[in-house]
Amino acid sequence: MEKLIYLIPALGIVGLLVMAMKRSWVIKQEAGDVKMTELAGYIADGAMAFLKAEWKILSYFVVFAAIVLAWSGTLVETSSPVIAISFILGAVLSATAGYIGMNVATKANVRTTQAARTSLAKALKVSFTGGSVMGLGVAGLAVLGLGSLFIVFYNMYVVGQGGGVNGKEMEKALEVLAGFSLGAESIALFARVGGGIYTKAADVGADLVGKVEAGIPEDDVRNPATIADNVGDNVGDVAGMGADLFGSYVATILATMVLGREIVSVDNFGGIAPILLPMMIAGLGIIFSIIGMFFVKINKDSDSVQNALNMGNWGSIIITAVVAYFLVNWMLPDTMTWTDASRGENFTKMGVFGAIMVGLVVGTLMSIITEYYTAMGKRPVLSIIKQSGTGHATNIIGGLSVGMESTVMPILVLAGGIIGSYAFAGIYGVAIAAAGMMATTAMQLAIDAFGPIADNAGGIAEMSQLPEEVRGRTDILDAVGNTTAATGKGFAIASAALTSLALFAAFVGVAGISAIDIYKAPVLAALFVGGMIPFIFSSLAIAAVGRAAMDMVNEVRRQFREIPGIMEYKAKPEYEKCVAISTKASIREMIAPGAIALLVPLIIGFGFKGVFKDVSSAEILGGLLAGVTVSGVLMGLFQSNAGGAWDNAKKSFEKGVMINGEMFYKKSEPHKASVTGDTVGDPFKDTSGPSMNILIKLMSIVSLIIAPHIAVIGGHHADKAGMCKDKMEMCGDIKSMCKEKCDIGGCDMSRVMNMSKEQCAAYCDSLKCTPEQKAMCMKHAGAAFCTDACQKKCKEMNIPCDSKCNGICHEKCGEECTDLCIAGNHPESTCMEGCKHGCKTKDECMKSCGEKCASMHDAKESCEHDKGSEKPCCKKK
Repeated sequence: MEKLIYLIPALGIVGLLVMAMKRSWVIKQEAGDVKMTELAGYIADGAMAFLKAEWKILSYFVVFAAIVLAWSGTLVETSSPVIAISFILGAVLSATAGYIGMNVATKANVRTTQAARTSLAKALKVSFTGGSVMGLGVAGLAVLGLGSLFIVFYNMYVVGQGGGVNGKEMEKALEVLAGFSLGAESIALFARVGGGIYTKAADVGADLVGKVEAGIPEDDVRNPATIADNVGDNVGDVAGMGADLFGSYVATILATMVLGREIVSVDNFGGIAPILLPMMIAGLGIIFSIIGMFFVKINKDSDSVQNALNMGNWGSIIITAVVAYFLVNWMLPDTMTWTDASRGENFTKMGVFGAIMVGLVVGTLMSIITEYYTAMGKRPVLSIIKQSGTGHATNIIGGLSVGMESTVMPILVLAGGIIGSYAFAGIYGVAIAAAGMMATTAMQLAIDAFGPIADNAGGIAEMSQLPEEVRGRTDILDAVGNTTAATGKGFAIASAALTSLALFAAFVGVAGISAIDIYKAPVLAALFVGGMIPFIFSSLAIAAVGRAAMDMVNEVRRQFREIPGIMEYKAKPEYEKCVAISTKASIREMIAPGAIALLVPLIIGFGFKGVFKDVSSAEILGGLLAGVTVSGVLMGLFQSNAGGAWDNAKKSFEKGVMINGEMFYKKSEPHKASVTGDTVGDPFKDTSGPSMNILIKLMSIVSLIIAPHIAVIGGHHADKAGMCKDKMEMCGDIKSMCKEKCDIGGCDMSRVMNMSKEQCAAYCDSLKCTPEQKAMCMKHAGAAFCTDACQKKCKEMNIPCDSKCNGICHEKCGEECTDLCIAGNHPESTCMEGCKHGCKTKDECMKSCGEKCASMHDAKESCEHDKGSEKPCCKKK
């Protein structure tokens, strides 16, 4: 069974093989005439030039960060210099994921245009297959990279050192593995912000001068910024998004694995089933996504493209739900417990399955809600169209209102998902819910990536001056793509919220803090500072777009003014100069927002270490993360949905809209107002909005990485003296018992009191306890479950009991009292041990043997079946 660990990277390889086959199919499709391939070549060259410039800058960052991480790995017991290698691999694979998506997108775009000359069905097949290449590439690389590294680190630090599943050896393995996630999220942030600045600077410049001032159509070949605009679709919405979802995917799985280490599991996989489960869900999710992709097809032009995409999405989600039931039943034991009682109550494998279902439901609802607020023909978009009839200002007011309103239902769904998943399986349930939500990332990303491909296809059709029916087909795909892009961003924000909560819980455990107390002034202050960070981050990103757009507008105006014959198709615009403006601006402007996410946790964590007597820097940092998470989720939803609604309000004018009984089309005054709204919404939906989910996850991961360095004395990483001191204070008068707990060594008695004897044995084995330590552990197992019965027994003996400290009844009433309590009340107990009738629980005994027999078992007396009686009964030996 332990060989299951090797199946995980194998599933990633399967995803990459299918990806290669789909990519080969796309490339074999017809690319169109000479003019079309020339324009596609400009777009591909511009996109590659940007990636090379971006990679050059990021390579310096990766080398510097790796050196710092390698040094920091030598400072604490639970890390290693190897974390630097993990970080570099995460960064390289994240960049590779983005490149795979951009490479196929710049080939699929012109082939989609050519396919649109034939039918909408063929155009959908080409564009969606191109998107599926990116989806499978991202998911396959993530599962292969994470799964392979875990195998290496597990064998290096746990198996190789004879360590335990719940011990420091596994903690070290996962801490080093966290470097992989840090590398992935770091590249994702820079790629998303840089790509977003690039695409929106070009888009805003092209719209303001081309459509509004010059009155030429969108993507007109005469617009000098049109190539840069189409390049931006690839570097922002494809390469940036690929790196983004790669980082999200990895962070979600890692957060669940870190929490899984704190769970005692008596399973067939050496106790690591809770750690393996999220990776297995991710790996199998690739297979389910591949199956779902077969459902995405239409037969004729009148069929709904949105419905076809929904069929594929829902199909993969339903398959995931069904298989998750059998997977959880196979891998997990009936009951699991936390190594630290403060983490929560015991939970069951059906609770874990319930949490996965909650995650799938939350993801589905988030997509439905986001689609409602951003899709054409729905009330929110129609309200913006109506307000466009009275001018530019009312259009802006309408879009802002829709964006703010669109946060209500998603937040309520998210809050319900957090409560529901926690009720099923505690904080592990919240993490596994996010893993369930992200299981079909390959499918989600395929749907998301097909939009930019369709947008590029429409641009090539316009620039190539193809027949109107071709542009009509690409416009249908593009409009659906805008909606799927918005739903994808809503999905990403929801998963980021759940993932950040799980990462936050992991940080709390590693840092050794038990709660974030906002009554403490420094913590409350950090909470407010954290709430501010998404605003300043958004400000920097939007301002960067504005500055770059100004340069772009001036350049486009210059070319119209100084190059005669552009408007008459007699001269070719200087496309490369606009591409260069976007490239330089995006590389220059992405540094400041990225620095905020990376440096602020370091400043708080190390800068305030030891500053306040009663408040640790870890707790202050926890307050900061709470503020960032809440504010970031709201800002992400607001900006992404407002931008998507503005965009589709503008696109609605292409077919004509009715405002107060009058029809309006492109170039009308209401249409010009909608263009302004779309221009305002562009940096919202494609730059700052989608960056929010990376921001909150990256800050959480950085905090998790530095947690061992700022851990609280007396917490998880504290020395034994600190732990004993805290427990002695907690237990009040029964210091002798607490002394016994501390002296036991690896087995913490305050934890095992919440375990059954079977779980306690597994816990001791994982910590490599000595036989004497294990015996003491078994002696205290289950004591926390018997407080009420023990109190009753103590009362009968006229011995006062104080339930403030678990196990006090055992100390004051003796082992006999504890045994009596366990026999009658412990949910995991076999109180019928010795019963020849085969009863396993007291309730069974009541049904089969009667109340008299059951009452004997309260006193842990064995019984036997009286075959001579008419009714089955038990009698005292």
